Amino acid sequence: MKLERTLVVLDLETTGTWVEKDRIIEIALVRRSPSGEKEVYHSRVNPLMPIPLAVQKLTGITDADVAAAPVFKTIAADVLAFLAGADLAGFNVDKFDLPLLEREMAEAGVPFSASGLKVFDAQKVYHLNEKRDLTAAYAFYCGKPLLGAHGALADTEATLEVIESQVERYGAGDTSIDALAQFQYREQPEFFDPERRFRWWNGELYMMFGKYARKESLREIVAKDPGYLTWMMGKDFSADVKKLVENALKGQFPKQEP
Repeated sequence: MKLERTLVVLDLETTGTWVEKDRIIEIALVRRSPSGEKEVYHSRVNPLMPIPLAVQKLTGITDADVAAAPVFKTIAADVLAFLAGADLAGFNVDKFDLPLLEREMAEAGVPFSASGLKVFDAQKVYHLNEKRDLTAAYAFYCGKPLLGAHGALADTEATLEVIESQVERYGAGDTSIDALAQFQYREQPEFFDPERRFRWWNGELYMMFGKYARKESLREIVAKDPGYLTWMMGKDFSADVKKLVENALKGQFPKQEP
């Protein structure tokens, strides 16, 4: 691959997917120069908060693994120096890694912005060129083109063939459809309610609207400004949200599922 400018590929492992609040627990940077030289920067990071169990299972990084690691503020200047003069690349870097890194750098007092740099997002290229729809799945698993795609009956029959092929491919000899149950990955819910008015973070609920949006937890608002929550009870919020607020005013708070 020919480079006109130095390129840094980056990846972050974090405590969650909330760009405005979650913290880095691992950072890796690979720097390639136009001449082909490669440098690597890699560090675990102490997020100064518990790592959710779901994230520990996904990344293999535990609280104990980062207990003695540096906090991000102490390595921010090194990260900035490593990024200097380079274009950037990563996988889903535009939507997640870069904005979260920019926020962490700003909070560390070492501002960084990708504005003006070329950013190459491998996920965007992948999704634009390698479709992941039923037609692609049918070609991959069944080895033939899907005729009549986007017709309900053709799509249903194709899906059945795909599932049969998946059982054969991944069942390790088990021909029961239950062999696929091991792949039913269930993400930890990020939001409390379907309308996404309240979001979980670090075991607490945060408003996603109004003057306290993304700033203070529901527990903190109860202590600081219960009148605001009382006002909410008379407004057009869902029954789930009103029940949550009613209970919170009584000192009753839900617990996030592990």
